[in-house]
Amino acid sequence: MDLIVRNARLADGDELVDLAVRAGTFAEIGPRLKLSAQTEIDAGGNLVCPPFIDPHLHLDAALTAGIPRYNISGSHPEGIQVWCEYKKAYPQFEDFKDRARRAVEWEVAQGTLYIRTHIDICDPSLTALKYMLELREEMSDIVDIQIVAFPQDGILSYPKAPELMREALMLGADLVGGIPHCEWTREDGVESVGVVYALAEEFDRMIDVHCDETDDDHSRFLEVLASQAIKRGFQNRVSAGHTTAMHSYNNAYAFKLQGLLGKAGVNIIANPFDNTVLQARFDTYPKRRGITRVKELLAAGINVSLGHDSIMDPWYPLGKGDMLAAAQLAIHVCHMSGFDEMQQMFDTITVNSAKTFGINDSYGIVPGRRADLVILDARSVLDALRLCPARLTVVKAGRVVAETQPSQSRIQYGAESKVVDYRKD
Repeated sequence: MDLIVRNARLADGDELVDLAVRAGTFAEIGPRLKLSAQTEIDAGGNLVCPPFIDPHLHLDAALTAGIPRYNISGSHPEGIQVWCEYKKAYPQFEDFKDRARRAVEWEVAQGTLYIRTHIDICDPSLTALKYMLELREEMSDIVDIQIVAFPQDGILSYPKAPELMREALMLGADLVGGIPHCEWTREDGVESVGVVYALAEEFDRMIDVHCDETDDDHSRFLEVLASQAIKRGFQNRVSAGHTTAMHSYNNAYAFKLQGLLGKAGVNIIANPFDNTVLQARFDTYPKRRGITRVKELLAAGINVSLGHDSIMDPWYPLGKGDMLAAAQLAIHVCHMSGFDEMQQMFDTITVNSAKTFGINDSYGIVPGRRADLVILDARSVLDALRLCPARLTVVKAGRVVAETQPSQSRIQYGAESKVVDYRKD
């Protein structure tokens, strides 16, 4: 074998197992395997899980917080204004690859090996997109990146956006994006969804649309997106990001919409960091939480994933690319603290996101699948969500791509000291 991870605790079992890897794939899994390998890692009874997946990230804006200025109000509209100012001040995106590379490295070091990034194509030169295509190849040894051709300023509201999207797809963008709620009129928004599907059909690509990212309960483009998926045979090939207006829909309409989403196989991607910060800005009290109906969608059998969305950009000035932290926040704001519900939240950054990413048949700690894994400094899924602990070792295709030494706390009892272990054995 090329690699054996000993004494691994998998999420679905109490018995410790060994994971044997050959030629980049899991070859054998079982307790105390009588095999040898060039490299052996002792997981020490810690939780070993498939890698995390971030299905919604904006790498073109990553690490731009404060450039050219900070978002003083913290609101979504001002964030858009600051981003427009950035594009005018830095049309060549000279620092793009350095910023994006750092953000990707942060995510990889914390166990994320699959990233879907939305890249703004509302730029006649497609500068950021071209840099992102280069970076995708340069970092392919440590991470798999999907690129969404994303019309930040709208498809009908921005001159020649459909032509720029077509060019982006010809250059190598993986998915077709959209933002119907930001078009000038309801009719334009509906028409923009048609453009998205026409491009997806032309290039045979999946779809990932920012949809109804607003507190306006009259914003109802998700039903258009879902119905078109059924009519055009795009079931299970469409994702909708944010969908925060669903938070404000009346229950009767939300129930109807859930049925439609189920028939269409639309993946919903919630983004707890940005959604909870940017939504409900027009509210006094009580204030809405802003995030979409994660709890109800999961209960209805809808595939729900979580994205990080922003890492230190005009919309969200914080974050470090930690998908466990995103799941931990979602547990709180979505009222998902029941024991089984917390396991579901772990799924939103692993197996659910694999379905969103389109890799569910090749993902997971299963013989014959690619040997991607993360060893966490925790004994269980619950403790991983509670502690957001160090990712001790991150393995991609059987090769170690990141390692972290956990911090250590000590309590001093007079002349004696004791190491504090935050894990719950």
